[in-house]
Amino acid sequence: MEKVISAGGLVTHGRTLLMLKKRNGHWVLPKGRKEAGESLEVTAVREVKEETNIDGQVEAYIGSTAYKFCVNWETYAKLDKEVHWYKMTALSFDPVPQREEGYIEARFIPLEECVRYARYKEDKTIIQKMLDEYFNEV
Repeated sequence: MEKVISAGGLVTHGRTLLMLKKRNGHWVLPKGRKEAGESLEVTAVREVKEETNIDGQVEAYIGSTAYKFCVNWETYAKLDKEVHWYKMTALSFDPVPQREEGYIEARFIPLEECVRYARYKEDKTIIQKMLDEYFNEV
């Protein structure tokens, strides 16, 4: 099984979190594959910019999530994915979704709602961890 290392950002602006909506209606966090010679932190900043057009400044490492998913339904080939997450502060504020990647909307969601918006268990877990560590009153 192929293993992929990725990094992403939990990008906040005030009391909101940047999220992306996919064509299928699922809300996710910006993330992507680490390129050769790139640090995880650089990957996270680059992927946030590519997928949302938002510049983010890294504040802290939050943690990692891991999951497996099917990449080929005919052969049932699976991918083992590990994602490293960074808390970031937005330096720009006009999100634009990367449509070529299947995103139809990018926006800042109120912190009180972001766990509910997140589709996947791994996203919910890392969002909650960030909220507990940095916004414990939410």
